[in-house]
Amino acid sequence: MVEQIIFLLQMEVLYLKYVVMERGFLKMAIVNATDQNFTEETKDGVVLVDFWAPWCGPCKMIAPVLEELDGDLGDKAKIVKVDVDENQETAGKFGVMSIPTLLVLKDGEVVDKAVGFQPKEALAELLNKQM
Repeated sequence: MVEQIIFLLQMEVLYLKYVVMERGFLKMAIVNATDQNFTEETKDGVVLVDFWAPWCGPCKMIAPVLEELDGDLGDKAKIVKVDVDENQETAGKFGVMSIPTLLVLKDGEVVDKAVGFQPKEALAELLNKQM
């Protein structure tokens, strides 16, 4: 019985988050970009791009860091993830040879880069230099 109540409460919270996001009160979550929509997703403002792959251990480690950072950023910057296995054209365009590779773009242009796992504070510092 307790498990059912907890489950229902969790579903209610998810629904409320959805409603709030749809009305524009919350920043949208991290975007998964593709070769087809990468330019559109990264053309405006400050964007942190995470080139990753599902089989990559350090990529799995950095995922919750990016989620937390996204919450901290609000609407000041955007986080975009690119799966290098499925989007080889975009990864090749930026010369991605190791993952995770994290690029900071400002209005579509690369302004900074980090390779490998990075703590939240280091990523925040990269972004803050551009905001």
